[in-house]
Amino acid sequence: MTSRVTFVSPATSPSLRQARFYDGDSIDDIGAARAREAAGSLPVAARVVVSPSVRCRETAAALGLDGVETRELGGLDVGRWRGRTLEAVAAAEPEAVARWLTDPGSAPHGGESIEVLCGRVARWLEEATAVDGRVLAVVEPEVVRAAVTEALDIPAAVFWRLDVSPLTVTELSGKAGRWNLRLGRPLAVPDID
Repeated sequence: MTSRVTFVSPATSPSLRQARFYDGDSIDDIGAARAREAAGSLPVAARVVVSPSVRCRETAAALGLDGVETRELGGLDVGRWRGRTLEAVAAAEPEAVARWLTDPGSAPHGGESIEVLCGRVARWLEEATAVDGRVLAVVEPEVVRAAVTEALDIPAAVFWRLDVSPLTVTELSGKAGRWNLRLGRPLAVPDID
């Protein structure tokens, strides 16, 4: 049986536009409108899951999806950096940010490391292969990065080199532990930032 997992990244939110570590804000009006425009453009799924963040739940709702909130697909826990801009954190803690961006096992913010996130997403991805039919997941961009890193069996150090734009689709398909990747397809909306 071929497994198919379709990841959808959330619509834009103020934290995303401000390069601020996600702090639970809602999607903005532009993001909500674009998601509503894209409703119906996704493939039919046997199972729909959603990261527990506000912006992923709101994106799923705007897309017309009724998904099950899945904690394993939650965004990266950035601990005490939550709500701060990367620029502000880098100015206050340059060594910590440098370590965090170069060492996937590092978590100077007191949250979880990239390695921990990748492991969590890998376990979920393995469970998703048991679903008969497509799984559709509205998840944080870092969850998409982790899934791609794990599916392609590439080093976690590559994580930060994968860009995930708002309201884009990344698809994994495969069987017997071998995944193929189709990434970055925009939903049926024009001019995604």
